Amino acid sequence: MRESKDKFIVKFRGVRGSHPTPDFNFLEYGGNTACIEVNVNGHLIILDAGTGIIKCGTELMKDYAAQFHKEPISATILLSHVHNDHIQGLPFFKPLHINSSKINIVGFSEYEEGLDSVISQLMFDRSFPLSLNDLNAKLSFYDINDNYALILTEDSDMPEMIKIESGEDITPEGDEVIISCLKSNSHPKQGVMIYKIAYKDKSLVYATDTEGFIGANKKLVLFARDTDLLIHDAQYTTEEYLNSYFSKQGYGHSTFDMALETFSQAKAKSLAFYHYDPNYTDEFLLNIEKHYTDNCKDCFLPKEGQEIVIL
Repeated sequence: MRESKDKFIVKFRGVRGSHPTPDFNFLEYGGNTACIEVNVNGHLIILDAGTGIIKCGTELMKDYAAQFHKEPISATILLSHVHNDHIQGLPFFKPLHINSSKINIVGFSEYEEGLDSVISQLMFDRSFPLSLNDLNAKLSFYDINDNYALILTEDSDMPEMIKIESGEDITPEGDEVIISCLKSNSHPKQGVMIYKIAYKDKSLVYATDTEGFIGANKKLVLFARDTDLLIHDAQYTTEEYLNSYFSKQGYGHSTFDMALETFSQAKAKSLAFYHYDPNYTDEFLLNIEKHYTDNCKDCFLPKEGQEIVIL
């Protein structure tokens, strides 16, 4: 992926929450679950491994097969948490099955086992024909919390994990790509990790599966301060969230208005609403998008396959 050197490009591979929606009513925005491909200064970073990661892997393999001098596929996968819609595409990510691939998997575990054991049990040993040990790629697991940051340098495909003060803002030096994180406990049961990817003076913040507060989550506001792209959970409309018969309060997801409040307070440059409810059809989302973009020119509802150039 060295062709992305000195660039910072985001591609939405899956924008749907909870479960895939393979239906003609969902074709425009897409039905794959959470996955975002980030190419930054020659590094491939993948945010979550829902079903959107499957096509990403297929395209990576196509590019790999077309090379005469084959450059190994290297990727760092950042998992917000291990709920099914954020990891269900992992076994079908084709680079995992190639022995030249180098794949780093980053996340947290609130269980007694490490991240590798949790992924193995959830996605491989008991639910897939292969075990984690059967995969051909070189796998490295990183158990992370918000007292750590990861540094990717130009001459290494493996991130260096460094200890920091919780909430400390790390500024990239030279060609460094910095990955920092913020733990949110608002998603049942173990919470989620919110990630920031920074390169030079540009950054994005990925805040999926987080439930907003009245007046916004001040830690998230500070974490996302002045970011170029805030990708924020927006699974529900306010009306559905507050529905007196079937309220979604406490489900660990935000409304479009909650995302907008965080965006406004953080003074971020652009806002991508994300993790759409699987019941929200293209027609419904088009109406939502019109409502919000008429009032906020820097907000948008990303569609599967859409690219955003940050640098």
